[in-house]
Amino acid sequence: MAAAAAGEAILDSIRPLTNGSSHPSYSLSDEQLSMLHFLYGKNLERAMRILDQNGVYRIVGEPSKRVVFQVVGESKNSEKYLCFPKHFCSCHSFFFDVVGRGEQLSCKHQLAARIAEALEIRQHMVVPDEKLAILLFIKVQSREGYSCAICNC
Repeated sequence: MAAAAAGEAILDSIRPLTNGSSHPSYSLSDEQLSMLHFLYGKNLERAMRILDQNGVYRIVGEPSKRVVFQVVGESKNSEKYLCFPKHFCSCHSFFFDVVGRGEQLSCKHQLAARIAEALEIRQHMVVPDEKLAILLFIKVQSREGYSCAICNC
């Protein structure tokens, strides 16, 4: 559990760098990257590839302001996973490696969503709460993947 707390602390410490400019820039320091790599290993590398491909979507329900992330996988078919970054991902790795065996602190999709949110490098969309509920319901009904009828991503 100490490793999980350390990972949370590092991810929570990501802040904008102002550099005296009115437009802050967002990046991970070498120290943050090194510590994250130590804790997450290959999942950090995979999460960074997802970020490089703009594969993180932040979906906000209105008027509730509920937030869920949709993260595109790395596979050839670019499967999309629903993700609550600190608690859940609909991918198989989350169920087997994180929950089942406890071998990983999080899956690459959760990590990509956490970093994208901190660095503000995710795509953002607002949908009615009803559409957000439908998206969640569809995912609960079929863990084998889905097509996003909300954002066509």
